[in-house]
Amino acid sequence: MSIEDRISALIAPSIESMGYELVRVLLQGQKRQVLQIMAERADRQPMTVEDCAEISRSISAVLDVEDPIPSAYSLEVSSPGIDRPLTRIKDYERFSGLEVKVESLRPVDGRKRFRGMLKGLDESDNVRLEVEGQELLIPFTDIHRAKLVLNDELIAAAQLEQDI
Repeated sequence: MSIEDRISALIAPSIESMGYELVRVLLQGQKRQVLQIMAERADRQPMTVEDCAEISRSISAVLDVEDPIPSAYSLEVSSPGIDRPLTRIKDYERFSGLEVKVESLRPVDGRKRFRGMLKGLDESDNVRLEVEGQELLIPFTDIHRAKLVLNDELIAAAQLEQDI
Protein backbone atom coordinates (compact mmCIF):
# COMPACT_ATOMS: atom_id res chain seq x y z
CA MET A 1 0.00 0.00 0.00
CA SER A 2 1.43 3.39 -0.99
CA ILE A 3 1.70 6.20 1.53
CA GLU A 4 -1.00 8.09 -0.40
CA ASP A 5 -3.35 5.08 -0.11
CA ARG A 6 -2.64 4.82 3.60
CA ILE A 7 -3.33 8.53 4.12
CA SER A 8 -6.52 8.26 2.04
CA ALA A 9 -7.76 5.43 4.26
CA LEU A 10 -6.98 7.49 7.37
CA ILE A 11 -8.66 10.74 6.33
CA ALA A 12 -11.53 9.70 4.03
CA PRO A 13 -13.97 8.82 6.86
CA SER A 14 -13.44 12.20 8.50
CA ILE A 15 -13.84 14.10 5.23
CA GLU A 16 -16.95 12.14 4.24
CA SER A 17 -18.60 12.65 7.64
CA MET A 18 -18.26 16.41 7.07
CA GLY A 19 -20.10 16.27 3.71
CA TYR A 20 -17.11 16.18 1.35
CA GLU A 21 -15.61 13.61 -1.01
CA LEU A 22 -11.91 12.87 -1.23
CA VAL A 23 -10.69 13.32 -4.80
CA ARG A 24 -6.93 12.83 -4.51
CA VAL A 25 -4.07 12.51 -2.06
CA LEU A 26 -0.60 13.31 -3.40
CA LEU A 27 2.69 13.56 -1.52
CA GLN A 28 5.26 15.53 -3.52
CA GLY A 29 8.78 16.82 -3.04
CA GLN A 30 12.08 15.61 -1.70
CA LYS A 31 13.54 18.14 0.74
CA ARG A 32 10.31 20.03 1.38
CA GLN A 33 7.41 17.62 1.11
CA VAL A 34 3.89 18.83 0.38
CA LEU A 35 0.85 16.70 1.13
CA GLN A 36 -1.85 17.76 -1.32
CA ILE A 37 -5.43 16.83 -0.47
CA MET A 38 -8.09 17.49 -3.09
CA ALA A 39 -11.70 17.33 -2.01
CA GLU A 40 -15.08 18.45 -3.24
CA ARG A 41 -18.42 19.05 -1.64
CA ALA A 42 -20.74 16.05 -1.78
CA ASP A 43 -23.60 18.42 -2.76
CA ARG A 44 -21.55 19.52 -5.83
CA GLN A 45 -21.58 23.18 -4.78
CA PRO A 46 -18.34 25.13 -5.27
CA MET A 47 -15.67 24.72 -2.60
CA THR A 48 -14.90 27.80 -0.53
CA VAL A 49 -11.81 28.81 1.40
CA GLU A 50 -13.78 28.02 4.56
CA ASP A 51 -14.46 24.48 3.28
CA CYS A 52 -10.73 23.93 2.72
CA ALA A 53 -9.89 25.34 6.16
CA GLU A 54 -12.48 23.08 7.82
CA ILE A 55 -11.06 20.00 6.07
CA SER A 56 -7.51 21.06 6.94
CA ARG A 57 -8.32 21.39 10.66
CA SER A 58 -10.07 18.03 10.73
CA ILE A 59 -7.45 15.99 8.90
CA SER A 60 -4.54 17.72 10.65
CA ALA A 61 -5.75 16.22 13.91
CA VAL A 62 -5.95 12.74 12.35
CA LEU A 63 -2.52 13.07 10.73
CA ASP A 64 -0.95 14.34 13.96
CA VAL A 65 -2.20 11.29 15.86
CA GLU A 66 -1.45 8.68 13.18
CA ASP A 67 1.79 10.32 11.95
CA PRO A 68 1.95 8.49 8.56
CA ILE A 69 4.68 10.75 7.15
CA PRO A 70 7.99 10.35 9.03
CA SER A 71 9.46 13.73 8.01
CA ALA A 72 8.22 17.32 8.05
CA TYR A 73 5.68 18.32 5.42
CA SER A 74 3.26 21.08 4.49
CA LEU A 75 -0.44 20.33 4.18
CA GLU A 76 -2.30 21.80 1.22
CA VAL A 77 -6.07 21.36 0.90
CA SER A 78 -7.79 22.45 -2.30
CA SER A 79 -10.68 21.83 -4.62
CA PRO A 80 -9.98 19.83 -7.77
CA GLY A 81 -10.73 22.88 -9.94
CA ILE A 82 -12.68 23.01 -13.16
CA ASP A 83 -10.07 21.11 -15.22
CA ARG A 84 -9.85 18.51 -12.49
CA PRO A 85 -8.01 15.24 -12.43
CA LEU A 86 -10.11 12.11 -12.90
CA THR A 87 -9.06 9.80 -10.09
CA ARG A 88 -12.10 7.72 -9.20
CA ILE A 89 -14.01 5.30 -11.37
CA LYS A 90 -17.20 7.29 -10.86
CA ASP A 91 -15.50 10.35 -12.40
CA TYR A 92 -15.47 8.61 -15.78
CA GLU A 93 -19.26 8.29 -15.80
CA ARG A 94 -19.91 11.68 -14.22
CA PHE A 95 -17.87 13.55 -16.83
CA SER A 96 -18.87 11.48 -19.84
CA GLY A 97 -19.33 13.69 -22.90
CA LEU A 98 -16.46 16.03 -22.04
CA GLU A 99 -12.98 16.28 -23.52
CA VAL A 100 -10.18 14.66 -21.54
CA LYS A 101 -6.45 14.02 -21.62
CA VAL A 102 -5.48 10.50 -20.59
CA GLU A 103 -2.09 8.92 -20.03
CA SER A 104 -2.00 5.13 -19.75
CA LEU A 105 0.58 2.93 -18.08
CA ARG A 106 0.69 0.60 -21.09
CA PRO A 107 0.36 1.39 -24.79
CA VAL A 108 -3.09 1.21 -26.40
CA ASP A 109 -2.93 1.10 -30.19
CA GLY A 110 0.78 1.90 -29.96
CA ARG A 111 0.57 4.99 -27.77
CA LYS A 112 0.15 6.06 -24.16
CA ARG A 113 -1.19 9.63 -24.43
CA PHE A 114 -4.64 10.50 -25.67
CA ARG A 115 -6.90 13.50 -26.01
CA GLY A 116 -10.50 12.84 -26.86
CA MET A 117 -14.13 12.66 -25.86
CA LEU A 118 -14.91 10.67 -22.72
CA LYS A 119 -17.70 8.15 -23.38
CA GLY A 120 -17.99 6.67 -19.89
CA LEU A 121 -17.24 3.07 -18.96
CA ASP A 122 -18.09 -0.31 -20.39
CA GLU A 123 -19.36 -3.23 -18.29
CA SER A 124 -15.76 -4.27 -17.43
CA ASP A 125 -14.76 -0.81 -16.14
CA ASN A 126 -12.77 0.01 -19.23
CA VAL A 127 -12.72 3.74 -19.93
CA ARG A 128 -14.32 4.47 -23.30
CA LEU A 129 -12.56 7.25 -25.16
CA GLU A 130 -13.30 8.56 -28.64
CA VAL A 131 -10.09 9.73 -30.30
CA GLU A 132 -10.09 10.98 -33.89
CA GLY A 133 -13.39 9.22 -34.64
CA GLN A 134 -12.30 5.87 -33.19
CA GLU A 135 -13.39 4.44 -29.83
CA LEU A 136 -10.61 3.15 -27.61
CA LEU A 137 -10.98 1.09 -24.44
CA ILE A 138 -8.44 1.70 -21.69
CA PRO A 139 -8.67 -0.41 -18.53
CA PHE A 140 -9.29 1.86 -15.54
CA THR A 141 -6.42 0.14 -13.71
CA ASP A 142 -4.05 1.07 -16.58
CA ILE A 143 -4.69 4.81 -16.33
CA HIS A 144 -1.69 6.67 -14.98
CA ARG A 145 -3.36 10.07 -15.02
CA ALA A 146 -6.35 11.75 -16.59
CA LYS A 147 -7.87 15.21 -16.45
CA LEU A 148 -10.60 17.28 -18.00
CA VAL A 149 -9.64 19.72 -20.75
CA LEU A 150 -10.57 23.35 -20.08
CA ASN A 151 -12.83 24.46 -22.93
CA ASP A 152 -16.22 26.11 -23.47
CA GLU A 153 -18.10 22.81 -23.05
CA LEU A 154 -16.47 22.17 -19.67
CA ILE A 155 -17.26 25.69 -18.47
CA ALA A 156 -20.91 25.27 -19.55
CA ALA A 157 -21.12 21.84 -17.85
CA ALA A 158 -19.63 23.22 -14.64
CA GLN A 159 -22.15 26.08 -14.61
CA LEU A 160 -25.01 23.64 -15.23
CA GLU A 161 -23.84 21.39 -12.37
CA GLN A 162 -23.79 24.35 -9.98
CA ASP A 163 -27.31 25.35 -10.99
CA ILE A 164 -28.75 21.91 -10.17
